[in-house]
Amino acid sequence: MAIEIVLPDSGRVELTDTFRPHGWALNGLGDSVQAQLSWSSLDTALAVLDSATGVSIAKAVGSARLQAHTGNLFSNPQTVTIKERLDSIRAVGATRNTVFVSADSLSDSLSVQAYAFGGSPAGRRVVYSFTTYPGIGPMVTLLPNDTVLTNSQGLAVTRLRLQKGGTVPDSVVVTATMRHVNGMLVPAPVTFVVEFRQ
Repeated sequence: MAIEIVLPDSGRVELTDTFRPHGWALNGLGDSVQAQLSWSSLDTALAVLDSATGVSIAKAVGSARLQAHTGNLFSNPQTVTIKERLDSIRAVGATRNTVFVSADSLSDSLSVQAYAFGGSPAGRRVVYSFTTYPGIGPMVTLLPNDTVLTNSQGLAVTRLRLQKGGTVPDSVVVTATMRHVNGMLVPAPVTFVVEFRQ
């Protein structure tokens, strides 16, 4: 027999969040069998609030191991990664930028900083998206990319480039967003306006 465990959000959770794992006992053929599991944490960074359901709370940034058992049968310890709790995202510097069209029409840096409880949110995804006005014709891209990871200070930076040729837009609105590991949107997305002048 064995115990199979599935952790939500790929085993990632933010500080102070609770989550509920799922597990079941398997027989020698790999079929699930009726069994009451009991859950426990092997590390202090994670506390099991209900041993019958496995509902747990993240108490410290880092990693922790979660285990389930029924009788004398124990699961392999499952690693839970505990991240800083994202709080907000804010612009760094100006949110309006004027670009004079040239051979390489590139905006100033569109910079945001993420704030988190429990430490600096390094390596977290910031997604930039844009809308051009007018909405057809102009070709713009984000450099280095539309998804940027925060650095050790929680900063993420991209720039907007107007491709050569084609219609020159009046403006481009760029929005920067972040999500918690559970997929919920972090409050207060940041909006930048890039205006183009001939």
